[in-house]
Amino acid sequence: MRVGDTVVVATKNAGKVREFAHAFAKLGMEVVSMFDYPNLPDVVEDGRTFAENARKKAKTVGDALGLPVLADDSGLEVARLQGDPGVYSARYSGEGATDAANNAKLLDELRKLDASGVERFQSLEDGTELLSEARFVCALALYDPKDGSFVESEGFVEGDILSQPRGEGGFGYDPLFWLVSHHRSMAELTKDEKQAISHRGRALAQLLERLHNEA
Repeated sequence: MRVGDTVVVATKNAGKVREFAHAFAKLGMEVVSMFDYPNLPDVVEDGRTFAENARKKAKTVGDALGLPVLADDSGLEVARLQGDPGVYSARYSGEGATDAANNAKLLDELRKLDASGVERFQSLEDGTELLSEARFVCALALYDPKDGSFVESEGFVEGDILSQPRGEGGFGYDPLFWLVSHHRSMAELTKDEKQAISHRGRALAQLLERLHNEA
């Protein structure tokens, strides 16, 4: 599968668009998104897995445009919540939810466990509590409508959930996601630092390697 100088990304998430644009700019490639194609219908993300949702978004938008399309589905899996919010991460607190609302619900659900007598996880030096182990997951699917082919990849990053947000960067659950390796939250990393270790960065590196091997 060959991709030109412009990559179509099937998302209306501004944070994801910024991250993809930052990554592909290093390769001399421009990113456009569904913001650039406002007449496209929204894709119902009803898959049971991140990979199913990524494939559906890529195929739906790719078939509509007649162009290769890259789609991402990603989210947060929290150990003490048995993997929730998972594929519902973006709409954890309801359809059209804001990042702040989703973060607030996540903390509320974990505090309910603490109120029920479940022992807290541990604390940082400044007293900020780590409420649960967690991981970010990203599934990528690049679809070519010319032959119906997919190139897919997945990336993961392990961390812990903070009891209060830290950092102004990133988006989504980044301010609550603590990286022991960096002693910072995901929202406290620079763009390059995040690209190097994030679930999306790892999935993208794997996808680009597969494309290179196919060339």
